[in-house]
Amino acid sequence: MKHGDQYIEPDNSYYRPSRDPNEGTMTLVVVITLLFVCLTGVLAAVYFKKATTKETLANIDSTDVSGYISVASPTPTPIPPITDYQNPILYPGLASVNINKELAIDKNCVPSERGINETVMVNGNIVEPPYSRENPIYMNDPVFYGSIPGIFAFRGNNFRNCASFGYVTMYRGSLTQRWEFNEIGTLLASTLNFEWSGVRWTGQPLVVEWPAAVRQNMDMYDSAKQQMTLTEVIVAALDGKIYFFNLQNGEPTREPIDVGASIKGTPALDPRGYPLLYVGQTDNNGGKVFGMYIYSLLDGSLLYWYDGSEDGAYRSNWNAFDSSPIVNAETDTLIWPCENGIIYTFDLHTSYTGSNILVSPVVTGYKYMFNDNVGSHMGVESSIAVYGNYGYFVDNTMNLCCLDLNTLEMVWTKVLGDDSDVTPVIDEEDGIPYIYIGTEVDNQQGDVGEYCGAAYIYKINGLNGSCEQEFGGWQNSEACYTYNGNTSDSDQSGGCLGNPIIGKGSISNLVIFSFSMTNGLASGNKLVAYDKDLGTKVWEYNMNIYSYSSPVDFYDADGNAYIIICDSIGQVHMIHAETGIADPKDRRITYIQTKRNLGLEDETASGVCIEASPVIYKGMMVVGTTSGSVFGIAIE
Repeated sequence: MKHGDQYIEPDNSYYRPSRDPNEGTMTLVVVITLLFVCLTGVLAAVYFKKATTKETLANIDSTDVSGYISVASPTPTPIPPITDYQNPILYPGLASVNINKELAIDKNCVPSERGINETVMVNGNIVEPPYSRENPIYMNDPVFYGSIPGIFAFRGNNFRNCASFGYVTMYRGSLTQRWEFNEIGTLLASTLNFEWSGVRWTGQPLVVEWPAAVRQNMDMYDSAKQQMTLTEVIVAALDGKIYFFNLQNGEPTREPIDVGASIKGTPALDPRGYPLLYVGQTDNNGGKVFGMYIYSLLDGSLLYWYDGSEDGAYRSNWNAFDSSPIVNAETDTLIWPCENGIIYTFDLHTSYTGSNILVSPVVTGYKYMFNDNVGSHMGVESSIAVYGNYGYFVDNTMNLCCLDLNTLEMVWTKVLGDDSDVTPVIDEEDGIPYIYIGTEVDNQQGDVGEYCGAAYIYKINGLNGSCEQEFGGWQNSEACYTYNGNTSDSDQSGGCLGNPIIGKGSISNLVIFSFSMTNGLASGNKLVAYDKDLGTKVWEYNMNIYSYSSPVDFYDADGNAYIIICDSIGQVHMIHAETGIADPKDRRITYIQTKRNLGLEDETASGVCIEASPVIYKGMMVVGTTSGSVFGIAIE
């Protein structure tokens, strides 16, 4: 006979017959009683098992319930394996991107309540409403934005949520200045009273790993063409030139492109891997026109330019394109706001054969005006962020706008507490897009001089414009200083000028804002991490020197989160981004002072100012300076 895992020989004495005539009846009663007790115990165990399971499930990660669920459940759609061109920081890209949710527009954000007037033009001709785009735009999770490895636009992609690519191996916790290019010159401003120099706010480098076959058709130096792999850095500067470098050593990879006009904002690369560069002009001080340009990166030739001077803009005398455009690959469309107040889309009609590339754009423009705005104040300097067919941008009259890019109708608009040139950042939560934005301290006092005001920050429901808690939003502020000059040229603004960080991985519950001039005019900077759900402060990092540069988050393969931020005397700070650091002094890992002509007799830190924003690519950080240098800094 088998008992458990042991074999037991039969014992015949166990089966001896009963001698008591009532023994059989008593045995039956005992057996029934025992069965009843056992059954009661089993039912109690099942009940408490279920109760315990419910309590346990409520307190464990929802992805780890296989040991507690015995019923059949639907098989989830498998996550596709990461490709060699997708950014692992953004992988696997789970945003649903669905705008078809029934949410009434916030009563304070309804465009018609402010008497909006909207006009659509195609190739300069006014289109009678309703307008409907022939090839509808719809942009998905940013992990799918690029088709080759790279950082293609300001803050990387259509959500504007990532200026780093790839994991960083942190084995020493150090920053080392590896290379410098110091040959960026100057260009006289159109006002003729100063010279533009170097790289300024918000100019950010672009980075791309060109396939070897594409490089063979490019007008690169042989040393760049012959490398097994090449990661190219592209920096547009205020001296009117576009420079190209090897990421690892800073050596030029090709001759600069001479636009002939100052470039302050961040250009954009075509995310499809096409050798196209989209460049915007910041001043009417040269170039073919006063506007935007499309260059071939096969031979550096100018393929197309546009200035919009005849489009009937409300702000008719300023056609700068400081905004960094975005490309919708599926429809071959370039989306680009202009400082004349018009939102442009260019149906590119790109033809690319490998050895030749051409564009033949059809231009669609959208302009708008509210009853309470002044036409001469219109214009857009922030870059546009795109979720599905909704485009989000901030104009110069304090309006945060949500525009349907397919119908070119304003969905909602929210008046912020002050001026903002920050680019809206998108983060999806529970199927809802939320917009994070911050303001400067600029319009809160009319008198000339220094004062302290509030830099407002917002989390806004991207479907209805509300920052109310019932729709998942919130509002907060930080005290910052500013200076109102006699003219706008002499103003010096504090507040939010760098773009916020959307936390990922281990800090996915945080959003981090940078506040400039927190100690006084031209003094102090503060990084503040807020809880995404509540808008409450989680931690802060204080700096002595102010910063306009956007902070950048990066991660190691274990998911640990770090931040780089540069300041206005050329210092680079590296800090821990995690919560749970008791002593604020322990948040900083290290910092370095960047230097021009490092290691030479004329080495100096004097005059090094970083206003521009850096990128981090597989452990190498690149940033431009107002002094004309571009630095490559290794993170180790």
